[in-house]
Amino acid sequence: MDQPERADRRVGTVRLPYSTEYPVEWEADVVLRDGSTTHVRPIRPEDSDALQRFQMAQSERSTYLRFFAALQRIPERMLTQLVTVDHVGRTALVAVRPGTGGEDIVGVARYDVTDDQPGRRTAEVAFNIADALQGQGLGSVLLEHIAAAARERGVHRFVAEVLPQNRAMLGVFREAGYAVEQHLDDGVVTVSIDLDPTDRSREVMADREHRTEARSMQGLLSARRVLLVGPAQGGTVDELLADRVREAHAADPGDTELLVLGEDVTWADIGSVDLAVVAAPPDEVIDTVRRLRGTGARGVVVLSAGWAEVGPDGVARRRELLRTAHTEGMRVVGPASYGLLTNVPGASLRASLALTAPRPGRVGLFSQSSPVAVTASETVKRRGLGLSTLVSAGHRADVSGNDVMQYWQDDPHTDVVCLYLETLGNPRKFSRIARRLAQVKPVVVVVAGRHGSVVPPGHTVRATRAPRRMLDEVLRQSGVIRAENTHQLMDVAQVLAHQPLPTGGRVGILASSPSLAALVADAVAAAGLTVVGPPEPLSAGAPDDEIAAAVDALYAPGACDAVVVVSVPVVLPRTDAIARAVAEAAARTGRTTVVSALGLHGMPDQLASGDVRIPAFSTPEDAVWALGEVVRYAQWRTQDHGTPVRPALQEGVSDGVARARARTLVESLLGQDLDAARRDGLVLDQAAAAELLACYGLRLWGSRSVRTADEAVAAAEELGWPVALKIAAPALRHRADLGGVRLDIADAEDLREDVERMLAAASVLVPAPDPVLEVQAMAPTGVACVVRSVEDELFGPVVSFGLAGDAVDLLDDVAHGVPPLTDVDVARMVRGVRAAPRLFGYQGAPAADVDALEDVLARVSVMAEDLPELASLELYPVAVAEHGASVLHATVRLRPAERRTDAPRRALPG
Repeated sequence: MDQPERADRRVGTVRLPYSTEYPVEWEADVVLRDGSTTHVRPIRPEDSDALQRFQMAQSERSTYLRFFAALQRIPERMLTQLVTVDHVGRTALVAVRPGTGGEDIVGVARYDVTDDQPGRRTAEVAFNIADALQGQGLGSVLLEHIAAAARERGVHRFVAEVLPQNRAMLGVFREAGYAVEQHLDDGVVTVSIDLDPTDRSREVMADREHRTEARSMQGLLSARRVLLVGPAQGGTVDELLADRVREAHAADPGDTELLVLGEDVTWADIGSVDLAVVAAPPDEVIDTVRRLRGTGARGVVVLSAGWAEVGPDGVARRRELLRTAHTEGMRVVGPASYGLLTNVPGASLRASLALTAPRPGRVGLFSQSSPVAVTASETVKRRGLGLSTLVSAGHRADVSGNDVMQYWQDDPHTDVVCLYLETLGNPRKFSRIARRLAQVKPVVVVVAGRHGSVVPPGHTVRATRAPRRMLDEVLRQSGVIRAENTHQLMDVAQVLAHQPLPTGGRVGILASSPSLAALVADAVAAAGLTVVGPPEPLSAGAPDDEIAAAVDALYAPGACDAVVVVSVPVVLPRTDAIARAVAEAAARTGRTTVVSALGLHGMPDQLASGDVRIPAFSTPEDAVWALGEVVRYAQWRTQDHGTPVRPALQEGVSDGVARARARTLVESLLGQDLDAARRDGLVLDQAAAAELLACYGLRLWGSRSVRTADEAVAAAEELGWPVALKIAAPALRHRADLGGVRLDIADAEDLREDVERMLAAASVLVPAPDPVLEVQAMAPTGVACVVRSVEDELFGPVVSFGLAGDAVDLLDDVAHGVPPLTDVDVARMVRGVRAAPRLFGYQGAPAADVDALEDVLARVSVMAEDLPELASLELYPVAVAEHGASVLHATVRLRPAERRTDAPRRALPG
């Protein structure tokens, strides 16, 4: 169904920027507690029969808990009312699964607005869950979705009447993490829920999302009985793919039972299966998913192509595939997937095109690209690096790196996570999951094409206007190790999989020649590490006692944190004496060690001692680069990452009330001219901007627009002397060098003269018949800074910081962050620009009030996170004095909000 055009609607006294039409954007596929999936969507009038079937199937207890009375069958008039809603004041969402007579409803959530006052709109909410799905987390999912829908409609408080014995529903409200109040009156519990997300509600949602998505992936990766479905017609690429799966299984079956449709089984006698692998045209794949109903299959791996990459028809087929699979309770891997492999002892899965699997190991590998999955798995074999899991997502229609990271976080067989990504469909979710995972397991990532705008065929990604380095910032905030290519990916994985994390960045060097030692020392310094002491010289032909003495000195207690060994004999043949001595010392001391030695690469036996294996690299530079990345990760893991910034918004006013004021103001402003706001955005005047900023505790320095000298003097008398005078045109507002700014005007005579000179200059510089000037009270002198926020389609809110000035703008000396930010993130942004020394007493100037500046940046980040309607915000300049920071001008542009990629509700890609 295409998204309908949105119409305007008046609610109370506010004209709202949304429609009474069917809100298709509220549809979503969701994962339940057992890892199965279902579909959530708004109710429709044609759902009356399904709703009646749902009600008649409910137990007497469930009916009583919902309606406080026995109600076996819903009366027709009431039924019509329940399925007919306006999606504004009355809304209902249903969870559906396929049934014999069409879709069956398995859960209902609805709200009805009871208090329509703008800014504090309240609704009564009710839920009804099918008996068979109670305890599967569907009530929690529906609460998230109905709450998200309510917030979009300006509702920010739910009330519910619940019988005391309905402990399950009371638990759903209590455990959701929202601010909840409840009281008992006349045998009924009245629950009041504030729908503004809290730290606790975000934590609860993330934890539930983690558990359900991990369980969903476990259902795929623990499959033992796999069905292979090939094309109906032979002589195609799909037939070759199916043949390759059969050949691969014959060569290495692992612990997988492979059933071939048409050879081993027919649809009539298929019985139960855990997973299906399909190589067939799109229509046959979709038909296969429907036929899998009742088999217990938890997912389908689609090897074949021919979907979104072929155009709009392929996009529609992919959408149908996902809707069919998710409604049937299954996940989709692919299309164009290389398949799935696991090396779990006694339960290894073989459901891929790989003729032989890499040996068992502690590394989990995810790849979107099938060709990269091939080369990466071959590289793993060549280097002797074992894998726990290989997942190839192909075009990533459903299962993504986010899902697999959720699984790997608790997987006891995986210690290191490696991801090859072609696109990030949801960078905010990626950052959130990766940051949580990286706290316990290292994550190494390659993102292809991040320096360009090419989207691989078959991938659907939202457009972005964020700077290219924004993705680098997302990765940095996530704590992942970023590799430039698969070669570096494997280099780092070798160190992480087989060496302990270093305790610091002090590096000892053992080299077979002074020239090699100098080369390694330069590489160590370039990697941001510190060389400890002079490098230990050790020639290739040194006797055993000399080797032992050099190695013992290098591995002495406290001598260093990590060791780099380089041995390249020029004339003498290579011996393994140094390798054996280093391996034994590394195993004995637990010192992180890397080696570059002639003839050794990967994980050679010569560098093994007991359970410890030392990675060997082809060049010293590769060894040092990999070690440097591991050291940085180890340091990140032990650092304090701070707490989310939560500044008090307004003194004497609760944050909830301040946010309600902001939402009411935004709704009112957008409602004045919706069409123009959608088309161009609504740019606020300074009075409206000041009112909105004040909701977040940001004071905009007062100013007055004037056109004559008399008006300027009157404004100065009102604001207080001395004043500043500026040309209001954006291009000249900050340009003192072009005559656009005059400061410290102390009296009326000087102001009149400055107005005449500036009007004369403005008539030349500004192409307008009647130039406008601004008079502003002088703020304390300080360092001029710029704080900005932009709502990006892909990244959501992006906050940036820099110092003001042409040089800074030309050099793009700007720090970026993606909210929610922590206090550590904010401090890093302020200190991360190259011009930051100007804030800390540069060349004898007084130090600026950095705490006040960080407070401004924190408030902007909270405002941007709260208000997706905030299309752009620029505070320029922010004058940071010795005491305090003054916001002298604000440019605010609003636009009706679209749903963010990481909305506060759990949903699969659709």
